Order: sequence, then structure tokens, then C-alpha cells
Amino acid sequence: MNNIKISSHILDTQIGKPAANVQVKLYNSAGQCIAESLTNADGRVNAFEHTETAAGHYRLVFMTDAYFQSLGIEHFFVSVTIDFFVNDPTQHYHIPLLLSPFAYSTYRGS
Repeated sequence: MNNIKISSHILDTQIGKPAANVQVKLYNSAGQCIAESLTNADGRVNAFEHTETAAGHYRLVFMTDAYFQSLGIEHFFVSVTIDFFVNDPTQHYHIPLLLSPFAYSTYRGS
């Protein structure tokens, strides 16, 4: 059985550029951190290295505090948490984050 493919990317909408070097953690339904990665220069985590194969509830946590601190930008959110369901483990789940110091938005990407 293959691992569930989960990817993400972050666009910093204040500066209009990808958010590089943001730590992103992936949790399973039991609340265990099963993978973590840093976004690359293009603000992406192309695929998490993990062994989950089952449908269920998953969580991505974006550690935004360190990112904004590294830029010297005043901000409100310490982290951004996105909970989502994997209904079909054979599909690819892409979860983008549009981020600014005082707001964020997300959607299911492709």
C-alpha cells in the first residue's frame, strides 16, 4: 500500500513572495507528529516523508512565528493549524496557505 501524498506551499501575501524556511508539521488522527519539513525557496513542501496509508483526520501546523520574526515583521499568529480529512488515500492532497502578518486563508489545491 502506498503512502498518502500530502503537499503544501505558503505564499506571503504581504510581500508577494513564497515563504521559505517555514517549519511545517504533519499530525495523524491520534495526534502524533508523523512528519515535518521546512518549506523550500519556493515556499513548498512537495511531499512529506511519512508512512500513513489510511483515510482519516490529519493536521498541518505551520510555525509562522519564527518566519515573521526572521523578517522582523510584527505579526499576530504564532502558528496556523489546518485540520482536514483524507477520504481517499489514493488521491493527492495539496493544502496551500496564503499568509500575512494578521490574516491567513487556505483551500484544497490540486
